[in-house]
Amino acid sequence: MSAGSEAVRSLDWQRLFLGDFDLLFYAEIVLRTTLILVWLLLLLRVAGKRGVAQLSPLELALVIGLGSAVGDAMFYAEVPLLHAMLVMALVVGFQRLVAHLIISREKVETFLEGTPVELVRDGVIQLGGLSTSTLSYEDLFERLRPQGVRQLGQVQRAYFEQDGQLSVFCWSDKQAPPGLPIVPPWDLLPPAPLPRGFSGPAACLRCGRVKELAPGEDPTSCGCGGLKWTAAVRDPLGLPEDDSGAQRPAP
Repeated sequence: MSAGSEAVRSLDWQRLFLGDFDLLFYAEIVLRTTLILVWLLLLLRVAGKRGVAQLSPLELALVIGLGSAVGDAMFYAEVPLLHAMLVMALVVGFQRLVAHLIISREKVETFLEGTPVELVRDGVIQLGGLSTSTLSYEDLFERLRPQGVRQLGQVQRAYFEQDGQLSVFCWSDKQAPPGLPIVPPWDLLPPAPLPRGFSGPAACLRCGRVKELAPGEDPTSCGCGGLKWTAAVRDPLGLPEDDSGAQRPAP
């Protein structure tokens, strides 16, 4: 302790629980806690679902608020336990109140937790939804690959949920049309440009839309504004087909 400062007396019960504050300071604690939690929820709402996957903004605010209150009370002598206990009770009470409002009022739920965002429809990336979700192309593909998606034609619908998870609904293997390959990851092997004289299905590298090209036809710009194309495939890993045309595992 520096010179000139008062020594802290151990096991001073009044300081331990009340500190050197008047009772009006507890009203200030209520105001401080409420303002900070409201501000924190607003910031987490702006941050988006990508940053708070697995936790709702309200749950993350609860974790941060409780962590700060508990941590400060553990080792700061100037923080009375009763102050920290009041803050913790207020945080939990605030969480219960907001949880009740979320259940009873849909507008509150929408404001705090957002709404699901459609990212892929019939093999085509919804660029507006991708921008809203703050995900990059690689973020999207990284979430699709663990669910067995090799090319976007397999995806009937993909939704970015309120909790930051990706829900994917795929066509069956027999129904899936050719699409934009996402395997291997583009960082390892970027999609090859169309060879000269290519004919067949081609996929836009910007949105995944597939266009059938006639022999010698040059692809024009896509409706999304994309100018680069690659061959659309049913399986980018090139699994061989049996006599019926169905794909079978390579030996």
